[in-house]
Amino acid sequence: MTTDHSLIEKYNVPCPRYTSYPTVPYWDESFFGLEAWKGSLHRSFTANNANGGVSLYIHLPFCESMCTFCGCFKRITKNHSVESTYIAALLKEWHLYCRLFDGKPLIKELHLGGGTPTFFSPGNLEHLINGIFALGDRDAYCDMSFEGHPNSTTKEHLQTLYDLGFRRVSFGVQDYNEKVQTAINRIQPFEHVANVTRWAREIGYTSVGHDLIYGLPMQAREHVIDTMQKTYTLRPDRIAFYSYAHVPWLKGNGQRGFRDEDIPRDAEKRELYETGKAMLLENGYHEIGMDHFALENDELYQALHNGSLHRNFMGYTISKTQMTIGLGVSSISDSWYGFAQNTKDFDDYYQMLEWDALPVVKGHILSHEDLIIRTHIGNLMCRFYTSWENPELYIEALDDAVEDLREMVADGLVEIGEKSIKITEKGIPFLRNACMALDLRLKPSKPDAQTFSLTI
Repeated sequence: MTTDHSLIEKYNVPCPRYTSYPTVPYWDESFFGLEAWKGSLHRSFTANNANGGVSLYIHLPFCESMCTFCGCFKRITKNHSVESTYIAALLKEWHLYCRLFDGKPLIKELHLGGGTPTFFSPGNLEHLINGIFALGDRDAYCDMSFEGHPNSTTKEHLQTLYDLGFRRVSFGVQDYNEKVQTAINRIQPFEHVANVTRWAREIGYTSVGHDLIYGLPMQAREHVIDTMQKTYTLRPDRIAFYSYAHVPWLKGNGQRGFRDEDIPRDAEKRELYETGKAMLLENGYHEIGMDHFALENDELYQALHNGSLHRNFMGYTISKTQMTIGLGVSSISDSWYGFAQNTKDFDDYYQMLEWDALPVVKGHILSHEDLIIRTHIGNLMCRFYTSWENPELYIEALDDAVEDLREMVADGLVEIGEKSIKITEKGIPFLRNACMALDLRLKPSKPDAQTFSLTI
């Protein structure tokens, strides 16, 4: 379905990606403190750990070079002596969290993100994972995954992590055109991606994903077509087809190696997505939530259809745990009842851990209203539908949200029931706009381009 250009002009506004609610810029820190955060962890662990378990996100922030499309927090260095110090700090942080729990946490999900996780040697990664499980019980179906850079992921990396229990890997591809790769400082031949994909399958990984991006500087429709054609020859189980988020104002961001006029925008950018999406659907992939596609054999597709798809700071996931602990510099944790973010300063991170203090510097404790809105936004993001037939999921503010959606209803993007909201197929490109109508924290002060990327 081709998106009407007039709708793109109308709805292409700064908007959150809703990996959480409230979104980080709208956290209310006036009610947040370390003791309040610890209390929310205890509440979540007591209520949920027996069956829901805990997810772990471990941020490994080091990269050997700066990719200029990347908005993630990272540190650029070729000095690999930083590995052991950082891993020791991660294990110390995990130890401090485990001391807060009434019993061993049951780990149901573990993800290594970055940065570049494969910056670390296989031996150091093994030391890290063994240290994590020394303090927590591994669920029998623990979902373990990592992000691999095709240029630095070796067969030894893949084998070591597989032996530790990892069964899913996603490789950052972005685009195969050399002109685009030069603009984003990510020179990465197709052969490197083909090698790591083949190795992963030979070793036994059950899900191999490729991360692609549309809207990159210098990128044109023929580049998307070529990238998709090359991708099909490798047949990854999952494909994330992300929108390039141009946010050069963020501190530590490298998005300054090209001109603004080099970036596809509005209808031109949307055409790149729709070209790629059409090719994916024609080749057996199914759309999952926002920006994700999977083959029918992949667990992400199955989670969509059995209603267990979940979204958190790690994106879409099959494992719905109430608590996510984020370890490492800049990581965000989620107890369900509260959020907490670690410092982004390495010296402060190490010093706070040396003092036996959690390296948390900001956060938000969710109100009753927050929890209800969080549920509805999560439902829209994962199922394109939400309902308040259950009176416990109703608050009066939903009536105002429905009124704010009337224009999207008139445009055929949303359907409103007596006690429900449904995103139409035509409305999926504007899913974030619909969620924004429910965002009670955002409404008093609309976001600007210095806070969020544009929806398209």
